[in-house]
Amino acid sequence: MIQRIHPENSLSEVHESVDVTKPKKGLKRLLAYIGPAYLVSVGYMDPGNWATDLQGGAKFGYQLIWVLLMSNLMALLLQSLSARLGIVRRRDLAQANREAYPPIVNFCLYILAELAIAACDLAEVLGMAIGIHLLTGLPILWGTVITVLDTFLFLLLQRWGIRKMEAFIIALVAIIGMSFLVQILIAAPNMSEVAVGFIPSSLNSQALYIAVGIIGATVMPHNLYLHSALVQTRKIAPTKEGIRTALKYNFIDSTIALNAAFLVNTAILVLAATVFFKTGNTAVAKIEDAHQLLQPLLGSSLAPILFAVALIAAGQSSTLTGTLAGQIVMEGYLQLRINPWLRRLITRLIAIVPAILVIVIYGDDKVDDLLVFSQVILSLQLGFAVIPLIHFVSDKKTMGIFAIHFSTKFFAWTVALVLVILNVKLVTDETILLFGSGLGWGTKLLIIFAIALFILLFIIMTFYPFIKKRQQQRTALLHGEAVQLQNLKVEKISSIAIALDFTAADEKLIAYALAQGNTAVNYLLIHIVESVSARYAENASDDAETRKDRERLDSYIQQLGSMGYQVKGILGYDNRVNEIVRIVKETESEMLIMGAHGHSGLKDYIFGETIEDVRHKIHIPVLIVNI
Repeated sequence: MIQRIHPENSLSEVHESVDVTKPKKGLKRLLAYIGPAYLVSVGYMDPGNWATDLQGGAKFGYQLIWVLLMSNLMALLLQSLSARLGIVRRRDLAQANREAYPPIVNFCLYILAELAIAACDLAEVLGMAIGIHLLTGLPILWGTVITVLDTFLFLLLQRWGIRKMEAFIIALVAIIGMSFLVQILIAAPNMSEVAVGFIPSSLNSQALYIAVGIIGATVMPHNLYLHSALVQTRKIAPTKEGIRTALKYNFIDSTIALNAAFLVNTAILVLAATVFFKTGNTAVAKIEDAHQLLQPLLGSSLAPILFAVALIAAGQSSTLTGTLAGQIVMEGYLQLRINPWLRRLITRLIAIVPAILVIVIYGDDKVDDLLVFSQVILSLQLGFAVIPLIHFVSDKKTMGIFAIHFSTKFFAWTVALVLVILNVKLVTDETILLFGSGLGWGTKLLIIFAIALFILLFIIMTFYPFIKKRQQQRTALLHGEAVQLQNLKVEKISSIAIALDFTAADEKLIAYALAQGNTAVNYLLIHIVESVSARYAENASDDAETRKDRERLDSYIQQLGSMGYQVKGILGYDNRVNEIVRIVKETESEMLIMGAHGHSGLKDYIFGETIEDVRHKIHIPVLIVNI
């Protein structure tokens, strides 16, 4: 039922199940990529959108069309960034967050993502229940319970594979689109008045609430998780050209699908504005009222039927993609996998329980208010999905040449800023209203505490990547960039100098020297005579110590020569450091081998200083052998 996994692939059961690397041309090549954006687009025309679009059109006419257009442009930008993340990094947004943020932040982001999915599913449950009620007359409460059965439809489609699921969703989108096309033709709105709605205008508090709901219903946080995973169902060539091709065709896919969703949302708003606002029925805020008034106001019995059919299609298509998003979020953040039917059942029950409670306690009249509220909740979660996404696709270290350019980054951060400002204003206004409604101090403190936690999480999530990147840059400056090992060739050494002190350690030093070369290498044995006579007479010295040292040197030369090695010997006099450096330079030796005696205290200072001084005065490799 439930198992701990360590998935490398998002949606592993369908990962790279559609091979687009096979040579195809023209329309066939485009069709191979078409699909993921349509599964995403259904979230942009789900029942939650209907509620906000109907209220917006009925109360404010065509005034909010520009909000729909702005939301669609935001959605197109953000969904293309989500697709880019999945195509280039082969990671979905949940996986990328898990890799980038601390565990506590990831857990909070997971809870918010699940909350967004539950809010979305709540809209789908209510929408389907209302659609069933409008089409069959069955009470909304029973329709809500019946929506549990769509779990089995999801399982059937999942067994057929991702392409069959995409085809089913596209068919539902076509039904929705055709239904509203016919209704718009029947309503025959004044297109010049519709065009005025595309001009931005100021919004009062009521219009702002609906506008934020429209944005939340259009730019949905769970869709960003979903799109970054769905694009990975295509097996692409792991080359720069293959990635570029995938990015191009997925952008085309997103543009077509999201513009179709925009047209459907606009059609709903325009239909409400034409049929209700223009006739003075501005109080129409419920989907059921809209359905009932369509026939008498339009004089057509076909319009309300098409309205109900489209509503069911919207709810059913959205619920399928919501399940996939839930799977992506859970696997990405928690690395847990639940059987699809159980995941679907849990998600659906989470949505059904509040819906049933509202219907039982407040009646059917509050269902549409609950729909709009669910979309406002979605809008409040947006920043927590959008900002990490922008961070990830801007990162040149992980995205390489496919990191977004400055202009795209500017627009993306502008969109994020707009969303944050709208949400802050909405939360502020609603908090002021709540505080003025006579709430107790305990409740007020709880609200303040929740808002403070919300703000803290938002600040950490926003600025943590910047801080982490700065720390990485400091580390890189401290240690230097990793060197590319391109030139590992070293010229063969032809001469090696060995500094001897005529003790038992000489044998080890000579052994290491021989190991660095072969019989073709010229070996130079060096010993520094430090007697009183050598200090003054230098090479003219002929005291017992000098003669003894020369004899030892000759003995080494003779022994090594009999082994086939080419060996010479030089005695130096007086200053150990200066003489070793002089002899090495004059003989143009290419390597020096010296012994370290491992002394401590004063001896370490005396003998250790010799090695350090010599090492800093010559510019050839020095091998220090512990003896």
